[in-house]
Amino acid sequence: MAAPWRDVLRDEAAVREAARVAVDAALLGGVLMRTEGEPNASDVVNYAPFTLLPSAVPSALFDQAYAVQRDFNLLVDTISQNKEFLEHTLASTIKVDDFTARLFRIHMQVLEEGLAQSVFLGINRSDYMFDCGADGTPALKQIEINTIAASFGGLTSRTAAVHGQVLKVLGKSEEALRLLPNNPSKGLALGIAKAWELYGSQSAVVMFLVEEVQRNIFDQRCIENELWNRNIRVIRKRFRDVFEKGSLDDAKRLYMDGQEVAVVYYREGYVPTNYDQQNWEARLLLERSRAVKCPDIATQLAGTKKVQQELSRPGTLERLLPGRPEAVARMRATFAGLYSLDVGEEGDKIAAMAIADPDRFVLKPQREGGGNNLYGEELRQVLEKIRDSPERTSYILMDKIKPQPAKNYLLRAHSPLRVSECISELGIFGVYVRQGKEMVMNEAAGHLLRTKAIEHADGGVAAGVAVLDTPYLV
Repeated sequence: MAAPWRDVLRDEAAVREAARVAVDAALLGGVLMRTEGEPNASDVVNYAPFTLLPSAVPSALFDQAYAVQRDFNLLVDTISQNKEFLEHTLASTIKVDDFTARLFRIHMQVLEEGLAQSVFLGINRSDYMFDCGADGTPALKQIEINTIAASFGGLTSRTAAVHGQVLKVLGKSEEALRLLPNNPSKGLALGIAKAWELYGSQSAVVMFLVEEVQRNIFDQRCIENELWNRNIRVIRKRFRDVFEKGSLDDAKRLYMDGQEVAVVYYREGYVPTNYDQQNWEARLLLERSRAVKCPDIATQLAGTKKVQQELSRPGTLERLLPGRPEAVARMRATFAGLYSLDVGEEGDKIAAMAIADPDRFVLKPQREGGGNNLYGEELRQVLEKIRDSPERTSYILMDKIKPQPAKNYLLRAHSPLRVSECISELGIFGVYVRQGKEMVMNEAAGHLLRTKAIEHADGGVAAGVAVLDTPYLV
């Protein structure tokens, strides 16, 4: 892959000056996070970590990722409505993974009671890396789909302008003009606004369900402000608030502090540590309500790693989306090798293969949020420990993707300026709204490029490993 900034990287004085400009541009442009020391206060903030230079991305693969996003939106929505598929696919996982099991029990309880919700909103992000095969040709390979709390749509909407400024300072004005406009915060807000409108109550609010620790509040505020600009009221509540003050009326309308809630937008609830008994009860209350949940619990289950692995089996996509061979082909072209560790001969063989050659694979638990995957020697040790236990079914195995590294500077507050060998991950945001059986919106809503030093195998921006980036198409 072309390295467009080779000349720039050789000029240390120019890099130092550009880094000073970049940090000020990020602060000026609102690419912000709260500090670790004061994660719930906005009176001391710093810039979110980002690359000094935009990273080269092959334009054909970038276009491919956008072209397949509406297919993935449709697939996620289809799975969320297929009780039998979810039940069959997650049967082995829910025996050994308590978190997935509890989500699944709520899903079944709500179905038995009868769904009160009639409008469905999906905001997801499909993440990819560029795998360099034996001949060095990069190919787009999907890492995962995030169906709950997919973040950084707000901050990435502001990052391209920072990189444009940096390129101008470095005498690359023409290159700066080639950076693509990107505004996921507007696209995500349009989806939330459409769901709010279809809910049908002008006085109802949108509720952002947020974590106790809110370092990434500005990312959320970008979307929130887009809604306020449309005169849609937004409230921010935690699970604790829902447990203490949430209620349903006879028609299963959800009320918080006396205000009717039209849409619940989850920025919380994706890892086991988000829940205690009260929070599980709050989640059940939300799921039983008429409010549009983003996501509803079935859509969260559709994003599990076990579902991802099942989708890669021959014939599965065809059964889920009959009569859509082009969509199936587009999606399958992005799949990396995925393998089941279910109990039985097939799973035994796969486990033995991974233990024998651990550097070929990634071991993935049923978890969101980054920082959970296992590689190399750690992968081998864990698999050896659980190879004869049903616990192994709480993981899936995936071929390790081998991207081509490139040099860049990763700008982090209070960190020295030094060049790193980096790899990037491209995410495409998808938004869809369904009313009853009718899909009323299905869009790709923008992109997110995250880059990290090659020594960090796993982890995203919020986990403190990856940094925000902008694609420079080559």
